[in-house]
Amino acid sequence: MTLWWWWLTVCLSIGDWGFYGHRLINRAAVYTLPTEMLGWYKPHIDYIAEHAVDPDKRRYATRHEAVRHYMDLDHWGTLPFDHVPRQWDRALALNLEVYALDGSDTVFLLRPLPPESWESAEPTDFQRRLIVVRRGYIPAYYDDPALIDADSLRVWLGSDSISDQYTWRIQDALSGHGILPSHLQSMQRRLTRALRDRDLDQVLRLSADFGHYIGDACVPLHTTKNYNGQLTDQIGIHAFWESRIPELFASSEFDLLVGSATYISDPTEYFWQLVLDSHAEVDRVLAIERRLRNEFPTDQQMCFEDRLNQNVLMPCEPFARAYHEAMDRMVEARFRAAIKALGDAWYTAWMDAGQPPAPEHRQLARSRTPEDDELDQAVKGGKQLGREHGQ
Repeated sequence: MTLWWWWLTVCLSIGDWGFYGHRLINRAAVYTLPTEMLGWYKPHIDYIAEHAVDPDKRRYATRHEAVRHYMDLDHWGTLPFDHVPRQWDRALALNLEVYALDGSDTVFLLRPLPPESWESAEPTDFQRRLIVVRRGYIPAYYDDPALIDADSLRVWLGSDSISDQYTWRIQDALSGHGILPSHLQSMQRRLTRALRDRDLDQVLRLSADFGHYIGDACVPLHTTKNYNGQLTDQIGIHAFWESRIPELFASSEFDLLVGSATYISDPTEYFWQLVLDSHAEVDRVLAIERRLRNEFPTDQQMCFEDRLNQNVLMPCEPFARAYHEAMDRMVEARFRAAIKALGDAWYTAWMDAGQPPAPEHRQLARSRTPEDDELDQAVKGGKQLGREHGQ
């Protein structure tokens, strides 16, 4: 276990898929696009690749960023998760808390409904919850805490018994378990708007970010509450799977030619299926690593390598290759899925925006912005906000 804790400390500086992996996914996705669309992306391919890691940097700057990178599907049940609403506001309605503090007591108006009752939830109750979410909670989603007045609650819930003497608070029991599929839907809408407006700077920033989140959606360990093997005595498996293997084998062995981008007719279903396909591999990710760790001699699992001017312990290349091959090259398959999905998402946004022609070739108005400098400073501060990465 000591060696794996060494690995964990190293990985905290790498990022999911590794910074290298995320950049490579964004770069490779550009080559899935049709000729008519390349003007938006090919001249700026270095920018799109470089900024693929911005969402990871943002985890050091705001506590609201972390939940966009994962969804703990197994918190809500088992595959195929048909009972889980695919729209974020509907899922929030089922996981809503409306309460007030009365001294040391908490007075609840609404509590989250248990997942086993979601499909049979009383329609009127659900609609009232949905109104509270859309009118009261979502507009205040980034406020801490979200507050709501008694008059609004009385109207939305159809109740005259709600007291004016309390300050009512709203929060959800959903977002802490991750909102990745819903965030992908939001990114699709935002990129479509930016393309329709022909706002090149915004298109490139959103496109780079989009690649990061789609890359995360293709990682099995971003879909489980056992995201770093911490529940099965396998701490360190997160970065072993999604950082170490691509760094060793992607450039020399992965087939990055995934064909041409195609139109996504139903983005909600598409992004959910991307996450569900990842989740279906979780058991194999964990079981194969556990078996190999028991079979390999301990001194052949972790090796010293020079990294960032330090001599550090990393999973040995033969051990990583054995893991890679025992999974039938799953990491490569999910890497390819990320490239194809990103190309599909960019292409769909462009089509839905009316196939706008790219602006005349020019450099970004500001290749670096004050936001970029702030993100770099936040990373140097060294502490992620929200749930830590699963390395």
